[in-house]
Amino acid sequence: MNKNLSDIISENVNTCSSPSDLKITDIRVANLNGAPKHCPLIKVYTNQGIVGYGEVRDASSATYALMLKSRIVGENPCNVDKIFRRIKQFGGHSRQGGGVSGLEIAMWDLAGKAWGVPLWQMLGGKFRDKVRMYCDTDVDGKHTGTDMGHALKKRMEQGFTFLKMDLGIELMLDEPGCLNAPLGFLEDIKKYSMKAINHQKGSIDMDMMLGKNYEIFTIPHHATGIHMTEKGMDYLEDYVKQVRSVIGYEVPLAIDHFGHVCIEDCIMFAKRLEKYNIAWIEDIAPWHYTKHFEKISNAVHVPICTGEDIYLAENFKPLMENGGVSVVHPDILTVGGAMEMKKLGNMCDKYGVAMAIHMAESPIACMAAIHAAAAVQNVLAVEFHSVDIPWWNDLAYGIANPLFKDGFVDVPNKPGLGIDSLNEELISEHMHEKYPEMWADTSFWDNEWANDREWS
Repeated sequence: MNKNLSDIISENVNTCSSPSDLKITDIRVANLNGAPKHCPLIKVYTNQGIVGYGEVRDASSATYALMLKSRIVGENPCNVDKIFRRIKQFGGHSRQGGGVSGLEIAMWDLAGKAWGVPLWQMLGGKFRDKVRMYCDTDVDGKHTGTDMGHALKKRMEQGFTFLKMDLGIELMLDEPGCLNAPLGFLEDIKKYSMKAINHQKGSIDMDMMLGKNYEIFTIPHHATGIHMTEKGMDYLEDYVKQVRSVIGYEVPLAIDHFGHVCIEDCIMFAKRLEKYNIAWIEDIAPWHYTKHFEKISNAVHVPICTGEDIYLAENFKPLMENGGVSVVHPDILTVGGAMEMKKLGNMCDKYGVAMAIHMAESPIACMAAIHAAAAVQNVLAVEFHSVDIPWWNDLAYGIANPLFKDGFVDVPNKPGLGIDSLNEELISEHMHEKYPEMWADTSFWDNEWANDREWS
């Protein structure tokens, strides 16, 4: 369905007065599902008819943004730093950073539309005209490394020049003799596996997840008691060998989701991976255990990566100072938004650490990540996790379609994020079943108040 031209103009063009008189009047959300996960989209409305787009981190709650409504309504969204400093204290690591980050992105979108400049320009200009995308790839169900290799080969045929796959203990849950753990524990993991539950729907059955065994997902790696046997390490190494036999050794291949396994086993297995030219191995310990990352990095010659769950650039500093990571992997909807991503990029140059950007959300977050990547001096690539969702690109009007050309995205020159408007009809077809109303009234949050001052 073609968007009405007047609607596009009203959402993007300053039709009333001047940017200095712009005021936030309302915040609304729509809980999109399956792109690839639950993605709470944000609209920030103004007194001049311009609408700014933001998004809460994937698999998160719109509450993280809505609770901030009363703190920013009436403010001029062009004062992005001022608003960010007001709401920064309400953000946190992982999904808890999504409200602050998503609203920061929406402020930039509004400021760009009001002043007529793209986000990358407001961040200081761009270092590149196109951004490399790396493609995460899943293969459902029981499969071999050869199967994964062919799935990755298809990505290469689609033009992607950088690849990532999951590799971890879930591949061995049905393989006898590969894992060592307290009896019964692996059966609980298999039953309550997040990847197994409603994987095709892109959502989680919370009634099941909140059952008596939910705590298995809150135990840190070093405390699970899970070990890999020699047979298990042989199994995973052969899986990687099969993958490389299909895709070759020239293309970068990163590894994610290794599993909650003790760091000693991670070290032993990472040593085996050295011969397979791995771009990085990701999140093999909880990010805040800085000494664990330091120990692993000092023991192996595979680049170690983490960071998608870290809020604010300053919180990456201990990992980089201690040499615990070779690659950081921030998500723009957790780190605090575009300016924090820019700050982190500068820190990476100071400590000699590479940056790749995590992105598993809608075109709103994707375009924000593209602008930020363009404005950061050195970036490996931005993640894309929705290749197999045929309607993903159609969610937003005004962006290139197809967005990807030979594994890259052209950096847009249009104001703000470069999104003209959202495809409301398509979004309505993919609303989360528990939150079916689009852009519902949020007046419940209008009078939310607390003495927010952090000092006396």
